Amino acid sequence: MLEASETYWNPGKTRFWSDEGVPLVIDRREGYHLHDVSGHTLIDVHLNGGTYNLGHRNPEVVAAVTKATERFDVGNHHFPSIARTALAEALVRTAPRGLTKVIYGSGGGEAIDIAIKSARHATKRRKIVSIVKAYHGHTGLAVGTGDDRFSRMFLADQPADFPHVEFNDLAAMADALRGDDVAAVIMETIPATYGFPMPAPGYLAAVKRLCEEHGTLYIADEVQTGLGRTGELWAITKHSVEPDILVTGKGLSGGLYPITAVLASDRAAAWLTEDGFGHISTFGGAELGCVAALTTLDVTLRASTRDNVAARSEQFEAGLRAVKAEFGDWLVGIRKDGLVVGLEFAHAEGAKYVMRRLYEGGVWAIFSTLDPRVLQYKPGLLVTAELAADILERTRTAVRLSRDDVR
Repeated sequence: MLEASETYWNPGKTRFWSDEGVPLVIDRREGYHLHDVSGHTLIDVHLNGGTYNLGHRNPEVVAAVTKATERFDVGNHHFPSIARTALAEALVRTAPRGLTKVIYGSGGGEAIDIAIKSARHATKRRKIVSIVKAYHGHTGLAVGTGDDRFSRMFLADQPADFPHVEFNDLAAMADALRGDDVAAVIMETIPATYGFPMPAPGYLAAVKRLCEEHGTLYIADEVQTGLGRTGELWAITKHSVEPDILVTGKGLSGGLYPITAVLASDRAAAWLTEDGFGHISTFGGAELGCVAALTTLDVTLRASTRDNVAARSEQFEAGLRAVKAEFGDWLVGIRKDGLVVGLEFAHAEGAKYVMRRLYEGGVWAIFSTLDPRVLQYKPGLLVTAELAADILERTRTAVRLSRDDVR
């Protein structure tokens, strides 16, 4: 299988994971467990960036999509649709104040492209400010907002149009906006691929005020941090920020049918009235995806789900603090908001060592691509207390063994 994958699919990725000691080919999956083709079972705390917030093949989402196939398919993107309209109404109803329209995509990068195009149309400006070590996807405009590791490869590194400033540096952000020529500032509320550095108290609200002063739109990328992971449906609301544009994806799909959405203010969505054909996406807002998303929203918004996130957040907080107390020379930092967790280690590539030991011990978590000191550690919203305890014990073992590996 791996040989065929290297030949016909992606040589670089296939070789990378094999070289890292993770020759993973996923077979069966259910709940928060993965089973590979060799019979190895893993507890998933990577969740493909939050795609599987509700677990793999969540029974309620599976049932809803299966039932929907009796009536729906992808649909026709040109025409009004019951499913698309129902989801749009639900998203607006649960969104931060001021977001009134929904534009659909099929992947996160496409949704970021839509957000950028909307901001440029609304402001008649080109420049988009993002943070150093940002990641917002790999499509045409999105890749320009991210780290130059990826933008340079495809000749998309354009610092004049896509300047980057350090995260949590308010003075640098103020300087970037000083010329009144920036269409939008785009940030993940907690930058995921950068290892989940937490926004300083008041930072995001201060950036929003700067945007308002300079006629710049604020784009909140909630593709990974949204949909209940921090205890609120949208992480940005915890910072008292009302964005002009909010992007959601990954978990919105319920892990079953690709769908992303851009929630926009009247100003940012003005092009929809001017020319509704301004963005066309055959699979954006596919009707089966809308059904999956509606069910996902329903499960996520339940009081029982919110209560579970709060309880598991406390459990992981206590458990990880205990591990850090025991191995504080190796596990040197815990970056955490709800079930968004980054574990920082005392080695330039420490998270890779821990990732391998976790894999061997039956847990799948992934290192942060743009800061491999930090392990992305993202338990699911419906994880039970018993499973959480199991994950924490396996984590303790992996931390101990990986510390010995680098000595």
